[in-house]
Amino acid sequence: MDKQQEYVLRAIEERDVRFVRLWFTDVLGQLKSVAIAPAEVEAAFEEGIGFDGSTIEGLTRVYESDMLLSPDPSTFQMLPWRDDRDRVARMFCSVLTPDGEPARTDPRAVLERQLARVADAGFTCYIHPEIEFYLVNRDDQGRITPTDDAGYFDHVPGGTAHDFRRRAILMLEQMGISVEFSHHEGGLGQNEIDLRFADALSMADNIMTFRAVIEEVAIQEGCIATFMPKPFVGQPGSGMHTHFSLFEGDHNAFYDPAGQYQLSATGRAFIAGILRHAKEITAITNQYVNSYKRLWGGDEAPSYVCWGHNNRSALVRVPMHKPGKAQAVRVEYRSLDPAANPYLAFATILAAGMKGIEEGYELPAEAEDDVWALTDGERDALGIEPLPTSLKRAVSAMSGSDLVADTLGEDTFEYFRRNKRHEYQAYDAQVTDFEIGQFFRRV
Repeated sequence: MDKQQEYVLRAIEERDVRFVRLWFTDVLGQLKSVAIAPAEVEAAFEEGIGFDGSTIEGLTRVYESDMLLSPDPSTFQMLPWRDDRDRVARMFCSVLTPDGEPARTDPRAVLERQLARVADAGFTCYIHPEIEFYLVNRDDQGRITPTDDAGYFDHVPGGTAHDFRRRAILMLEQMGISVEFSHHEGGLGQNEIDLRFADALSMADNIMTFRAVIEEVAIQEGCIATFMPKPFVGQPGSGMHTHFSLFEGDHNAFYDPAGQYQLSATGRAFIAGILRHAKEITAITNQYVNSYKRLWGGDEAPSYVCWGHNNRSALVRVPMHKPGKAQAVRVEYRSLDPAANPYLAFATILAAGMKGIEEGYELPAEAEDDVWALTDGERDALGIEPLPTSLKRAVSAMSGSDLVADTLGEDTFEYFRRNKRHEYQAYDAQVTDFEIGQFFRRV
């Protein structure tokens, strides 16, 4: 037993923990949980906890149903929304086969495999997300409405959003997740909380924890939190702009003081990789039918494959908030939404960027103008192509991608593709209020 495991067992005893929740995710990024008694934790470290993997979305086939959860002791944290009489802790888990091998469809294992490739190339990846979400109320008829009518950066004295963010941030920090900024976003009832950078695997875990915390605090505040990409017509969608940087030891591999925007050749090739494979990975980074209502709904959501500096209409941006500070140089990917599976999304974005570095992709010219304001002819002349306009088109682009298939693995790739086809086919079969309104006018 290693020291981290010993620490967990000691902490459980000293803090009088009553239950330990083992967390993991399915292929779509839904958090799963099973509670075990403290007396079972040592055995969980040594042998794992058995469960029926065939009941979890995409995890395994029925005839391979026996799976194991192996808790990661480095992720041990107390759940701060439980009271002192019912102390509960959690650990994230790896999903294993009965012979102790990583399950092929465990999203955490997918990211770990990609990070091993990144490490073999000499890099460590750090990530910083800006996570947007809405706070809403639901009436007796099931209709949802925003909790407030505030706007971007508005201060709402005594308002739900102000109290909510304060309470949520305190809980996040109690769980070891550092918060950099928080504020009201542009939509009615919309908020943003930015997490301080961390290594890629820890950040994926942090995002899963973030969602759980936000939803728990919303319940306590008497409202509902949603990470739906586009919950309201005429209001901004919720994105998760995500900043990536690669480090070689203590050196930021994206930094070159002589480069344009202080961006190194490595950083330029990383962006070139993301741009070349952007259409292929969009089904992963924007996995729902509703995601495309945000991408093609205007506001600041990116709709076209291009990069820029201060251009917020670009898919990839190179921010310069702190010129001259080597550690601050990074690449911002702007299409990702907060409903994505962070393990799969980070893995595919990294795979695309690393492909650019390995193959020496050339970075095209930056887009200096507002891409939305250009005509189709002007965009064609600049070589700027659109992102997929629907989940159906995104899945089609992904289906022919060797890069995505290799990153996810055959089983995860096939399940994801099959699940998303079912989703858009079910959506296409619906008759919407919009269609009814076209044929049945109100008197």
